[in-house]
Amino acid sequence: MTGIIQITIAAALILSIILPFGAFFLGEKNRKRYKTSLGVNCFFFFGTLLVATVVMLGGTVTANAASDAAASGLATGLGYIGAALVTGLSGIGSGIAVASSASAALGAISEDGSLFGKSMIFVAMAEGIALYGLIISFMILGRLG
Repeated sequence: MTGIIQITIAAALILSIILPFGAFFLGEKNRKRYKTSLGVNCFFFFGTLLVATVVMLGGTVTANAASDAAASGLATGLGYIGAALVTGLSGIGSGIAVASSASAALGAISEDGSLFGKSMIFVAMAEGIALYGLIISFMILGRLG
């Protein structure tokens, strides 16, 4: 990447943090406004980070377009990113599902102990989301290597 692109990306990352919270501090400070500014901050920060990653990977491919190894290097890198996203997002989804199903299961078990088996089935189904993501991640990694 050239120096001007690096400076632009660094400025965009810094502004994605400063502007939403600057707008929050200039207005009325309440919970809804804080959540909005945090959401905007995350959206712009990770969006800029994603664009920077694509620009960085695209720059290496165009510099080495003559060789087939560089083109396959991009595909391999994106495959690793895909495997990481599958594992991470399925873990987050599983955590959300287990949080709500396990708390409901504990409440049901405290009232009636005979519901233990039925409630654990629902918790295990929620935990299966993470396992499915891990299996897909292994399948992606198997295709790369």
